[in-house]
Formats: sequence, C-alpha cells, structure tokens
Amino acid sequence: MQTKKFVLLDIDYVTRNQEPVIRLFGKLLGENEEGHIIVLDKSFKPYIYVIPSDPHCIPDCTHELSELKLISVEKVSRNDMGEHKEVLKVTFKHPRDIPKLREKILNLPSVEEIREHDIPFYRRYLIDKGLFPLNLVEVEGKILNSPQTSRKTPVKLVTKGSDNNQTPKSCIFQMENHPKPMDSSLPEFKFLSFDIEVYNPRGMPQSDLDPIIMISFSSNQGFQKVISTKNPPDSSDPNGSSLDFVELVADEKELLEKFVETVQSENPDIILGYNSDSFDLPYIRDRAAKLGVPLKLGIDGSPPKFTRTGFTNSTMIKGRIHIDLYFNIRRYMHLARHTLEHVYLELCGEMKLDIPGDEIHIYWDEGGSKLETLFHYSLDDAVAVTRIGERMIPLSTELTRIVGQPLFDVSRMASGRLVEWYLIRKSFQYQNLVPNKPSPSEVTQREDVHVVGGYVKEPVKGLHANVVYFDFRSLYPSIIISKNISPDSFIDKQEFNRDDCYVSPENGYNFQKEPVGFIPSAIGQILQDRVKIKSLMKESRDDCQLHILNAQQEALKRLANTFYGLYNHSTFRWYSLQCSQSITAWGRDFLKKTMDDAEKQGFKPVYADTDGFFATYVGTMDEGTKPTEYQVR
Repeated sequence: MQTKKFVLLDIDYVTRNQEPVIRLFGKLLGENEEGHIIVLDKSFKPYIYVIPSDPHCIPDCTHELSELKLISVEKVSRNDMGEHKEVLKVTFKHPRDIPKLREKILNLPSVEEIREHDIPFYRRYLIDKGLFPLNLVEVEGKILNSPQTSRKTPVKLVTKGSDNNQTPKSCIFQMENHPKPMDSSLPEFKFLSFDIEVYNPRGMPQSDLDPIIMISFSSNQGFQKVISTKNPPDSSDPNGSSLDFVELVADEKELLEKFVETVQSENPDIILGYNSDSFDLPYIRDRAAKLGVPLKLGIDGSPPKFTRTGFTNSTMIKGRIHIDLYFNIRRYMHLARHTLEHVYLELCGEMKLDIPGDEIHIYWDEGGSKLETLFHYSLDDAVAVTRIGERMIPLSTELTRIVGQPLFDVSRMASGRLVEWYLIRKSFQYQNLVPNKPSPSEVTQREDVHVVGGYVKEPVKGLHANVVYFDFRSLYPSIIISKNISPDSFIDKQEFNRDDCYVSPENGYNFQKEPVGFIPSAIGQILQDRVKIKSLMKESRDDCQLHILNAQQEALKRLANTFYGLYNHSTFRWYSLQCSQSITAWGRDFLKKTMDDAEKQGFKPVYADTDGFFATYVGTMDEGTKPTEYQVR
C-alpha cells in the first residue's frame, strides 16, 4: 500500500454502484508531492439512533427494525440530557434511505423517538473519523490514476509572477484503512480572486442580454490579469501607465473559456469573490450556458454547484474552496456601507479606483483613456478582494479548525450555527445524543417568550471627575461555567439537597454542582485554550506567529461569547429557558453586589450596563494622581 499526506480542503459523497462513496479533496504535502488529491472511502455508512418507548422494548424494537432491510441494528449506551440510556444504532445502506424510512421507523409501536437523522452524511463522516478540515490527514491505499501534469495547448497569459501553462491532474486515491488525522500548522494556501465587468447600457445587468466584457484575476502569489474582449489603448508612451496585464480575446465565448483555463492553470486552493455567490458566478453560469462553454472549474472537472437556501445563494466548486467575502464582511464588520471600496478603505487604509456601475458601458464605448481607466478599475477590484481576503480568511480558517466543518460551510455560517456544530462534534466525543431540531410549532412558541436581560443603571448626568471603569471579563461564559448552567445539570424537582446545587437568584432554578454539565465543559475548554494562546502571544516576538495566534484567540472568543444568547434562541438544539433566565439573573446579581461593594470602598457608580459600570472615586486620592473626566449626558 502507498501512503499519502494531504491538507483536507473539502468533502462530499457520490454514489457508485448504488453505494455511497466519500470523497476527500486535499492539497498534497510531502517530498516530490504537489497539486491536489481526491481520496475515496467506500467503507463508511450512514446511521441514526432509535430510542425505544421502553427499555424493556429493545428486543421487540430490534425485531421490528430488522424487517426494514437495514445493514445492522446494534444496542449501544448513550447519554441523553444527563440520563443514561440504552438505544439502538441503526445503520443504513445509503444516506437517501434515511428520509425514506424515517417516518416508517417513527411509526413503529416500540419506537419513541429517533435522533441524529438530520446530520448530513459528509459531516457525519468528519465527526466520526475525527477529521478537521484544513488539518493534515494521512491515508493508506492505492492510486487509481496517473497523477501527472498534463500539458495542454499553451495559453498565452501575460502575467505577473506566474508563467504556469499546465493543468495538473488530481491524484485519485482509493483508501484502504481509516484516515489518520495529524497535528499540523496551517499551510500556505493559494488564493485566486476574480471579478467580472458587464456591458450594461440598460442599467442593472441582465444575464440573458448583457455580455461579460472583462474578467480580472489576482492571487496572493503575484498573479494579476485582466482578460478583455476589447483591445487596450496604446500605452507605448513612456509616461503612460502599463497595461501589460491585459489579454485580448476575440469574443465573450473565448473570454469564458480563458476564465476556465486560468482557474485550471493557476490551480488555486481558495477562490475569492465579492458578492460572487449572488452575482459573479451565477452570471458566468448563465452566459456560459448561452454560449455553450463548459465550466469545468472543480479539481474533478465538475461545474460549479449552485444552491439557494431561503434568501441566501451559495456556489460550490469541488476541491476548491469558494468564499464570498461579502457575506463575511457583513457578518463581522458593522459599516454604514459594505461596498468593496468602503471595505477596502476600512481594512487596508487605501482608496481604490471607483467607477459607478451604471457608467461602465460609457467607459467601454468611449475607449482611449476611459477604457484604460476601466482596465485599471477591473484589476483593482480583484486585487482589493485578494488583500481583503488576506485579512479576513485567517479568522475563518481558525474557526474551521475548531468547529471541524468545511471552510466553505463555515464561511457562510452564522455564529450560532458554528457553536451548534461545535457541540455536535463534542457530543460524539462525550457519547451524548444530539437533541433534535425543534418543530415549527416549538419555534413559534419559543419566539413568544422573552428573557429579562442585563441590569442597566440610568446615567447620572453631569461632568464627573476621577472616573474608573469596572468590567467583568467574559461575564456570561464565566457564569455558565461557575454555576454549571446546562440543560443536563438542571434539576426540575421540588425536593433536592441545596448543598448539591447552585440556586439562581430571583427565579430559584437549581443546577447540580456535579458532574460538570455538557455545555459548561465545552465553554470551559474554549476559554482555557484562549488563555493558553494569549499567554503564547505575550511570549512571542514573531510577527507571523502573532498574526496566527491572534486569529486563533479571536475565533475562540467569538464562539465563547455566542453561547449565552443561544440558550434562548428559538432554533437552538440545546434551547433552555431556565438556563437563559438564570444566566441573566446571576449577571444582574453580580453587577449589583459589585456596585454595592465599590460604594463601600469610596466609589460612586454613575452608569452601569450588563457586565460593567462607571464610577467616580469620592474618597481621598494619593498626591500626584491625575484625575480623569468623563461626561455623562
């Protein structure tokens, strides 16, 4: 058998001979290794958990399930909200069998409930195999093809920093044993950013009418190019700006063919765009379909896959991680406007060339200096996306390595979903059953319930001297950990030993002191990891290492700060009104008591909000102390 090591970029599954086959897409690492690999694993099968209506019904339940032509039915022990249960692990032949048989299983007389039936097959594989995307994986097996570089007809690309005219084939590898996850630092990934310009004399571009006239590219390795269907103006004047980054093509069809060739020859790990999920790639798809151009952008030669969930579009390119930075920016940056120009100025501190969208056709038609400006504008767009990506991607990559889901998914997930998938992975490690998603009626019922928030003291008006600020570090996460607030530690009983429980103020909810609850344990691990990383940051003098460590601690901070709000989020699997109410009750109690203690020490609170307060010092100050003034209006 042969051994291959690769960085896991993406994952999916296909059906071969009526059986599911997992595909792992990766970036090869090692001596004399380059390019990408597709690893096939046909050994993994989907499964769910079945909870019998009564522990004594397990034999009957097993018999009823065995008549459904399943692969296996196995009795296993699992934890369910602090309660130990004997349940049945039911394994299916194919993921599509689960939705087909789900209702039939639920209707069996001996079945009370089914669990984990809604975990996608590829995510189930990552969790069960302990694989984390963007980490190193070692596999053993055999090569199914000859992964040599195939030289196509040379493409005349006038580039900066790249003269690669080869299209690498991906190594197809049949896995024979279990994949072996390995610890590794994050390798350098190759980014390729792109942007399109459309001829739009009628206003908003219409893909059935308006052609693409330019496509620009930029990579984090120096490659820059604009492909155009119009020849650039003569810039032979020594004082003129160079347009050697522009390549002329005959028509739009050739433009789209060059787009595909450029992606193949540059062979990026990550493809970046700005609003590319909703505009650039769907527009390219429509124009390519109209002109008969195959969009073989995936490392397996597949076209992009377009999906729509609610009001959100996404475009997946197999084996290459497509990230629409617009979604990331909207999630992490609170700006008045989220145009590429405004974001670039905010992140990079530089103005980029801007042309109003409804004037692009004017610049195109006028030619001359106007057209030259349009070429530079198009290239600037792609370069700006690359530079923004270099600043934004590190946070997403660290979240990926923590949560354990593909970067493509993580870059499109809200914070709550990131936490939920983090907990689903932890549930597997702790042998906990994952709660089901709430039904629509449960969601509606939860949305009607409101929880009292943090304590707010109205500001004392006036000009205050000698102002200090008291702040609780990670107040709500700390309360969850210190008071063991978790659905599985909550005791809904009249009789209990007060010494064995934490009792929340105001509402009197009881939480067992031991054992440590599932969610406090998960948050505790996150905070411990963050403390370790911040300690390393204090010791480090390496700018590159500091950049990586800062992204890691920021990712952990975002996860930790998300937990509290999820307890009261209507769609959260671990929803608990009692937990949510208790956290804020303890928060109000701690803040008020701290303010009382501060007053005894000579501080007069003038304003408070949730996890901190401002106070003036009215006691005696040491000589030489410089007072601080704070205006409260």
